[in-house]
Amino acid sequence: MIAMNFWEHPLVETAGYFSVVVLCLIVTMVLFELVTKYKNWEEIQKGNMAVAMATGGKIFGVANIFRYAIDNHNSLPEMIGWGLYGFFLLIVAYFLFEFLTPKFNIDQEIKNDNRSVGFISLSISVGLSFVIGASIS
Repeated sequence: MIAMNFWEHPLVETAGYFSVVVLCLIVTMVLFELVTKYKNWEEIQKGNMAVAMATGGKIFGVANIFRYAIDNHNSLPEMIGWGLYGFFLLIVAYFLFEFLTPKFNIDQEIKNDNRSVGFISLSISVGLSFVIGASIS
């Protein structure tokens, strides 16, 4: 019987990927907090559904991008690099969404609990995460 290297055991690899992605998710949520004009977690605590939807879409989007990165890259550093690149593209999409809607301010509408804008933000994050994920494969 061939002895398996501890670091190559599926349980250890899974725990490693999970830990790294959770850490990357925390970092990306901090970065999203910096680029929005409202405080995500304060607004969610107040019951702002638009912020909750937009934030949930970002969390799903980032996690989905990392899912593609894990599935299609052989090393942890490569997975992290592609995942962070995908996150960067998601940030670019956020700014494009703001730029392409000059009649109103996306951040202000979401802060004001405009659920229609929150839902569109969620949909953009989730939808583009599949496109970005497929492209980094």
